[in-house]
Amino acid sequence: QVQLVQSGGGLVQPGGSLRLSCVASGNVFNIYIMGWYRQPPGKNRELVATITTGGSTNYAGSMKGRFTISRDNTKNTVYLQMNSLKPDDTAVYYCNANYDIWGQGSQVTVSS
Repeated sequence: QVQLVQSGGGLVQPGGSLRLSCVASGNVFNIYIMGWYRQPPGKNRELVATITTGGSTNYAGSMKGRFTISRDNTKNTVYLQMNSLKPDDTAVYYCNANYDIWGQGSQVTVSS
């Protein structure tokens, strides 16, 4: 069993930056891929980015170049660095492991 605990998030002005963190615990040796998803208000959950244990990354098109996913395997932690944030980035952000394990969610609000 794997558990994911997120931190970070909050309110930021347009153009600002935030970093989300997600710590995995439990049977972490079974994790082969981790990622971030988001759910904007009134919309479905969507992919933000994924990263494999080998470090290969994949980004949704609209986030490419502004968001960076990374991981520290020594800390069982995955990060999402978000730069040049826009109001459309407002959403609840979820950490994910192996496509079926979810963190508790972190609210990110981009507003002036």
